[in-house]
Amino acid sequence: MTTGSTGSTFPKWQLALLIGTPVAIGLGYMYWRKSTNQGEGGDKLTKKKLADIKDKTISLDGDDRSRSSDTKQKETKPLTGRELALKHKNDGNAHFRVGKYDLAIKEYDAAIEHCPTSETTDRGTYYQNRAAAYEQLQNWSAVINDCEKAIECNPKYTKALIRRAKAYEQQGELAKALEDITAACILDQFQNKTSLVMADRILRELGQQHGREAMKAKKEVIPSALFIRNYFSSFNNDPVRKLVVASSEPKGFIKAKALFDKGEYDGIVAACTEEIESSESESEYKLEALLLRGTFYNLMACYEEAKQDLEAVIELETADKKLRSNALIKLASLAMQTQPETPEECFRCFAQAEEIDSTNCDIYHHRGQVYILMDRLNEAITDFEQATKLCPTSGIIATHLCYASYRLALMNKDEQGVQRVLKRFYDVLDQFSDCVECYSIMAQVLSEQQAFQDADNVFDKASKIEPDNAQILVHRGLLQLQWRGDIDEGVKLIRKAIQIDSKCEFAFETLGSIEVQRGNLVEAIKLFETAIDLARTEMSLVHLYSLKDAAIAQVNVSKKMGLSISSIQPNF
Repeated sequence: MTTGSTGSTFPKWQLALLIGTPVAIGLGYMYWRKSTNQGEGGDKLTKKKLADIKDKTISLDGDDRSRSSDTKQKETKPLTGRELALKHKNDGNAHFRVGKYDLAIKEYDAAIEHCPTSETTDRGTYYQNRAAAYEQLQNWSAVINDCEKAIECNPKYTKALIRRAKAYEQQGELAKALEDITAACILDQFQNKTSLVMADRILRELGQQHGREAMKAKKEVIPSALFIRNYFSSFNNDPVRKLVVASSEPKGFIKAKALFDKGEYDGIVAACTEEIESSESESEYKLEALLLRGTFYNLMACYEEAKQDLEAVIELETADKKLRSNALIKLASLAMQTQPETPEECFRCFAQAEEIDSTNCDIYHHRGQVYILMDRLNEAITDFEQATKLCPTSGIIATHLCYASYRLALMNKDEQGVQRVLKRFYDVLDQFSDCVECYSIMAQVLSEQQAFQDADNVFDKASKIEPDNAQILVHRGLLQLQWRGDIDEGVKLIRKAIQIDSKCEFAFETLGSIEVQRGNLVEAIKLFETAIDLARTEMSLVHLYSLKDAAIAQVNVSKKMGLSISSIQPNF
């Protein structure tokens, strides 16, 4: 499951939370930033509170029950104009309250008819109330039309914006819904918690829609050399990586292995295909070629092709058990990437791999990482301990065992346990002083403990060991933001990471998030688009599209409302 020295045990959102940077520049997050900047005593909106809030029915406007048709007050003279319109509105509200929505609509019709065109505020109210009645009848087109007219009367009419957003959502027009709810949140200065929950929901729905569409049209992209190198370093028993071949004929798998050893990855799939499609008499390494090609298909996000190749290796019961168990571990990783909500297939693959070769430490190492992602920390620790017994020379496994123990101590509020694990981290660094993963994860833990200087020192050592590791620079840049609030230095380090590795998705995503916070939304959108092109999983695409869609909505709303971007952004 690892991607190498990036703090690989964490999903990206957890990594960002650990460092203290925004992960989803959604409207709920923006409110949180604003409310926490208000000082003590403010009504701070936590993530838990956000999750507990439900959509509420938007109330009618001008609901003056004393003027309804059943009042005992007698009119002294016939009503005309604005007064007559007000009476029809009140009568409409009375019908609305008892669920007579058709009658309510007729009264609102009359209110609009008799209301002078100069009374724009009143007319906006009547259109909004009629839209509320249409909403109860689920006539979404009529809701949208009436809200449109209400907003024409009053461009800052938040109730009409929210109601139209709901109607757009019902019709599947999520981009329009997001713009309306974004405008409402801005007008309410991010104080309406129900609107924020709705905004986050629409943003999530739109991100999922765009993520699914993008995954279907995904172009093949070979990750950076560093990513591939770190991926393979997470396997202690990769049979292809360890295989030594000697031949004077550089073709097929032999050519692929030579390219792999030199770090020249572009031609590997084609060379493996040549081996696989050759005759049985000419193909000495067909299974190895299937495993290597399946691995690269997985790295390139060609998941269906990867699955076919890996399953072809697994299904051949006479194949070397090291090949089969390695293929199952990679198939488990593929299942977790493509079906994270249903991990049963992932664990089935691990169990089958364990049946085939219970001495393979990679099984327990990679399954332990899945357990961490699921917060099943005791099971993660058990697997990492078994992996350590089988491979005591692996610094990565030792580090992941420390991290799982650290998270368990935190969860149990065991401060002494936390301190013991931190000491163990330093012991692991001394024992595996050339393992960049050890430095990376420990530095992130130190950041969480607010030991910023120590974290920076550890990141510095990691960069000296592996100067071409862009991920380390990104994390170090984030540390500058959390520690010193030094945006310029943080951005400088992240831009340097992009110069080193132009395929570092994490760098583009992080820099885009920072640019959103600085009010540079157009630049942020470009950065998110680059990250989207580099993303490998639907989950990543959903996350990145949510960031991009939120930024686009804010740009569009600011233009329509004549606002400057900086006026709607939270301060650092």
